[in-house]
Amino acid sequence: MSINRQQAFSGTKEAPAALRLDEARLADYLARHIDGFAGPLTARQFKGGQSNPTYLLETPARRYVLRRKPPGKLLPSAHAVDREYRVIGALHAQDFPVAEPLVYCADESVAGTAFYVMSFADGRVFWEPSMPGSDPAERAAVYDSMNDTIARLHAFEPAEIGLADYGKGENYVARQVERWSKQYRASQTETIEPMEKLIEWLPRHIPPAGSPRLVHGDFRIDNLIIARDSPSIIAVLDWELSTLGDPLADFTYHLMAWHMPPSESAAGTATLHGHDLGALGIPSMADYVDDYVARTGLDPRPHLDIYLAYNFFRIAAILQGIIGRVRDGTATSDHAPARAEMIRPLADKAWEFARQAGAGE
Repeated sequence: MSINRQQAFSGTKEAPAALRLDEARLADYLARHIDGFAGPLTARQFKGGQSNPTYLLETPARRYVLRRKPPGKLLPSAHAVDREYRVIGALHAQDFPVAEPLVYCADESVAGTAFYVMSFADGRVFWEPSMPGSDPAERAAVYDSMNDTIARLHAFEPAEIGLADYGKGENYVARQVERWSKQYRASQTETIEPMEKLIEWLPRHIPPAGSPRLVHGDFRIDNLIIARDSPSIIAVLDWELSTLGDPLADFTYHLMAWHMPPSESAAGTATLHGHDLGALGIPSMADYVDDYVARTGLDPRPHLDIYLAYNFFRIAAILQGIIGRVRDGTATSDHAPARAEMIRPLADKAWEFARQAGAGE
């Protein structure tokens, strides 16, 4: 069945019983910790997002956004909303486009799990990288803005913005391969041959890393809020996987949009595959990479196939974690069960890039 991703993932829904908030208790807490906050409060869960349940909070005077850890058994080091709150605070102080962080609460008696509240960024989210309903000039401008934004992110010296200790930094890709291999194993539900090959091949083919920078970890068009009246990015969302690491691994992650296996179901991750990019006004991947190199002086091109193999492997492992949460009853998206069918095509695509980089020869 075909899906309109814009319709499926935009807006809010009533939270399922396991994820409902005690609105009165929450309003009482926020009134004591956010200047100018006054109830009554209503909370609805955003449809989009897989990992940390995210809610629109509405009061008579203002809207806010709350992100919390999901309840239940969680994979190690996942769902670190305290880290999200810290990084958006550091970036907000640099006028980087993020929502303003307002309060972090570790007290689980307020909302059931740790959470933070930030300002509501009122703009547009494009759930499809082809930006249906837009025009070529706007698409070109949004893609240029997206490229400029990640280039700005990778230009920060972590120590200069108070994030020197935000992650280990060194050997990022090697550690990510190890981490996601372990998490894949922890949530594995079947044997997928390309994943087995990649777990063995990737650690021996890690690209040489430059100096560590702040990396987002999940940078893509549907994690950006675009201004309503311009192609400007007003907020980058979902910093759960952010850390210090290899900026080229981070940049090449969102290049997967140019190669994502197409899917007609809610399971699919959106793709540019099969689209006439020139007619749409969207740059080719090669031109988009060239723009990033020009802006940053950082160059993924010598190891691009390995980076893409790594990133497709990583997203397959992340999706397997979602399937593990379905198995354990803690998944937060209506579409999570359908994601299982995407893991094998993603693994196949990862192995295809690994073969282009010399694997299996």
